Amino acid sequence: MERLTDGLKKILLAGIGTVAVTAEKSKEVLDEMVKRGELTVEQGKVLNQELKHNIKDTVKKNVNVSVKPQSPEELEELLDKMTPEQIQALKSKLAQMDEADVDQEADESVFEDEDDKEESVN
Repeated sequence: MERLTDGLKKILLAGIGTVAVTAEKSKEVLDEMVKRGELTVEQGKVLNQELKHNIKDTVKKNVNVSVKPQSPEELEELLDKMTPEQIQALKSKLAQMDEADVDQEADESVFEDEDDKEESVN
């Protein structure tokens, strides 16, 4: 499992590195265009900011790393890294799941009671 986690980390770092290199290269191209007079300095800055924003959005939408803890210690480590908003979302999801379990158990007990009644009648 540790190899898989290391592999995921390497993939994530490679993606981040690719984004960083792309941002640097785009800045170099824009700077070169400004030097040639094809763009004004302000236009170059605006384009560079747009490119950075687009790259960040693309990474957020397309890069999704999920880690499944294999031990209580790993789970605790993941929980320690969560933001307060993430923890609140997790609590909400757990509460929803708990309510669904209670509803399902109630439904099952009703069916069991009906089955018991039918058996005693027969």
